[in-house]
Amino acid sequence: MNRLTRALIALVVVLAFASIAAAQNARVSGQVLDRDGKPWVGITVALKSDSGRNYTLKTDKDGKFTQIGLSVGLYTFTLTSQENGLNYSEQHQLSADADNNITINFKDILAKQAAANPDQQKAAQDQANKFKDMQTHFLAGRAALDDWDTVHKQLATASADQRGPIQDKLTADSKTAVTELQMAEQGVQPKDVKNHAVVWSNLGQAYDRANQPQDAVDAYQKAIDLQPNASFYDNQSTALATLAVGESDPKVAQQKLTDAGADCDKAGTLDPTPGAAKACWKNIGIILSNKGDLKDAIPPLQKATQADPKDAQAWFLLGSAYTGTIDSKQEGDKMTYIIPPGTSDAYQKCVDADPNGPYAAQCKSMIDTLATMAGGDATSVGVRKKKKS
Repeated sequence: MNRLTRALIALVVVLAFASIAAAQNARVSGQVLDRDGKPWVGITVALKSDSGRNYTLKTDKDGKFTQIGLSVGLYTFTLTSQENGLNYSEQHQLSADADNNITINFKDILAKQAAANPDQQKAAQDQANKFKDMQTHFLAGRAALDDWDTVHKQLATASADQRGPIQDKLTADSKTAVTELQMAEQGVQPKDVKNHAVVWSNLGQAYDRANQPQDAVDAYQKAIDLQPNASFYDNQSTALATLAVGESDPKVAQQKLTDAGADCDKAGTLDPTPGAAKACWKNIGIILSNKGDLKDAIPPLQKATQADPKDAQAWFLLGSAYTGTIDSKQEGDKMTYIIPPGTSDAYQKCVDADPNGPYAAQCKSMIDTLATMAGGDATSVGVRKKKKS
């Protein structure tokens, strides 16, 4: 074979490979239109070739997408959107000598489906309407909860004549939240576990604000059963503590506090950050402290400070709980005070945690007061304390 022949063969081979490469190079441009025929933004478009290659795109503000560098062949286009409940697929043949412009118009698709199978389309439309109604009720319930939180903050600075109307507004907001979220729960599809859990959790918050702690506990439990979450356990522990302080049977009350503590442990397991466990235990301590049950408030507040030793408020609350359990006894002509161990230490750690914070001055004052109390008080008639030189 002479040199010219070999060169011609080599040229033919090169041209053949170039032809094959060009034939395998394709691109696709497309647009996704929603149920109203308008550009559908943020839709995930997954392309899968018949050879198994995958590409994932997102529609832009005009509902458009583009992909280059594709091999020719049959592709499955799968469009998904969790937010819109979309999961749709169709196939297209892509070629190298065409622009491969594809429009996926769900207004036309739904119209064709409705004409082909009116009963199925009606069922799908009913489901879509039910989902939309659920969202409307959920957003209304959530808005009522947010308004309750905003109005509740006004109580701290409200005058006596303002408190009545504010309380009325809080009652109205909590009732609205409960009603709307109950209706939202009825609209969630049976297999939609995530949305069921979210609605039940928010319904628990509504029951909390409506002063229905047992209903709140039950709602949080349903959310937990569906999808365990640290915040669900945290909220349920607060509702259990509220039930405990209102319980007349000491054994039942103690069991509820035990259950509340178990919830904090579970919350800490699911979210091991110090802030999560601290918040759970501190909330229990605050509820018990506000109801005057200072003895039972000590253990959860101790755990709150263990979870986050730099929380000045938790140390202040623990010191206050200790202080509330100070006992006294008469010894001759002197009244002595039985100060629980750790009381002064709690106040000192409050100061150390935030020397210039909002609790520092109170904690310093209590340290001085406890030092004075340690000496006892003279109680005999006619006996006066010696003046300090």
